Amino acid sequence: MIVSGLSLKTFAILVGSAAVLRAVEFCLDLRRLLRSINYLPGYRTVFSSTTVLGSLLPRMPLLALGRDHSWRLKHAPFAERGLDIISAVSFWPKPMGNMFIADVQAIKDIVWSRGLFQKPLSQYAALKVLGGNIVASEGDEWKRYHKVVARAFSERNNRLVWNATTQVILELFDTAWIGKDEVVVDHAVDLTLPIGLFVIGAAGFGRHISWKDDAVIPPGHQLTFKDALLTTSHDLFIKLLVPRWAMGFTKRFRRARLEFDELRRYLTEMIQERKGFQLKEDDKDLFSSLLAANDDENLMKDEVKLNDSELIGNMFTLMIDETIAHSLAFALALLALYTDKQEELYQHIKRVLPDGRIPTYDDMPSLSYSSAVFNEALRMFPPVTNVPKLSAENTTFTITDVNGTQKTVSVPEGITLTLAVPALHYNPKYWEDPHTFKPERFLGDWNRDAFLPFSGGYRVCVGRKFSETEGAAVLTMLFSQYTVSIKDEPQFAGESFEQRKARVLDAKSILTLAPTRLPLVFRRRT
Repeated sequence: MIVSGLSLKTFAILVGSAAVLRAVEFCLDLRRLLRSINYLPGYRTVFSSTTVLGSLLPRMPLLALGRDHSWRLKHAPFAERGLDIISAVSFWPKPMGNMFIADVQAIKDIVWSRGLFQKPLSQYAALKVLGGNIVASEGDEWKRYHKVVARAFSERNNRLVWNATTQVILELFDTAWIGKDEVVVDHAVDLTLPIGLFVIGAAGFGRHISWKDDAVIPPGHQLTFKDALLTTSHDLFIKLLVPRWAMGFTKRFRRARLEFDELRRYLTEMIQERKGFQLKEDDKDLFSSLLAANDDENLMKDEVKLNDSELIGNMFTLMIDETIAHSLAFALALLALYTDKQEELYQHIKRVLPDGRIPTYDDMPSLSYSSAVFNEALRMFPPVTNVPKLSAENTTFTITDVNGTQKTVSVPEGITLTLAVPALHYNPKYWEDPHTFKPERFLGDWNRDAFLPFSGGYRVCVGRKFSETEGAAVLTMLFSQYTVSIKDEPQFAGESFEQRKARVLDAKSILTLAPTRLPLVFRRRT
């Protein structure tokens, strides 16, 4: 009994000593971290937003920042501290640091650096679901993908995007909306997502998809190409967030697994069909261009061809069209709320196209107000709210605080840097009256370095022109023929304009920023 008592006492002492040592080590690590960032003001929480648990928790003071704090708070946390770089230090599972950045010069330093600030690839691993790609890569691997993918984008393809978009909208008018002077859309995304996917079908894959239901499923498939495209985009978050081993647990998960398997099968078949083909004048779609750019004759010396999995992976990331669908939905809602801006857009279209003809790609530079509306929607509702980077070595940023005093911010090696896009887009230093819908701000001189909906620097999205072309074409076509308003619903009869605005522009950020619900009414112009 004495021996047993001594053993238990010894064990308790050992455990207690280990706990004390661990606590001391923890405190030293925390102090070291705080000193390394020179005690930069910001958040102090238990859970880090970069961990799975921290990213799933709602906002809880002192515990977690919340799932979408960057979107909800925008520039306010920076304004409160008088500095456009703030810190976020968390304590669990170990002391971790993050810097949120809304300063243009610091962001330029980051996005134009080719080695000092890199992507945390672990956060993008899920995007390799169909193969290695330009988004989920860094360094030499990214350069290899970029050389091939960038060659696939051209003015010829942009022209096809415009033509495909106008054709999709004309078919909408002539089929789904034919004979209707008024069309009610319960959620704007129910309209903009099919538009985007039909454009991807034509300009991305050279395959026309009709607004009319196409129930013919090819042999060897369980879904049509249209359904595979549409549902894959809709259920992307499932595939990215649910582990592969859990995809059979529920009916919804099994459906998502089928969708991705079907899309992979379609893309594999298309690669086999087009292998070895010579790009002809009529072959302007992005997939044909990508395959041609990957052909032995078009590869530069020492370039390695992309394998089929990499071709599929890159095409998949380029065709994820929920972002443009959401951006267009926000643009429609803003114009529905601000009817004076809607009328200004219509009058602009009439001045450019006085005879009412169908606009061409050559008209796009003249249709500047359409592009301005789309850009303003992207500014106010950026698709990606946080762009993470990692500092590869110790460095510093020099920024100016709210009082005009220059400050040096210490950036330790290994710390996470987050480009806080909403904070940048709502920073009054770069955007006058940033919370107000003003498309005209994009008609004159504006700070292009403070506009980051497609990322920036050498990692800027290669599909930027594709999206800009589609956005301008959709808005021009729709508002040349229809007006749009917010659907009146009895349960909201007594709300003020500000209440209505807050309701219809409500958004949530999961993978990308998405509207909660935007009920619209389209009325044919007379």
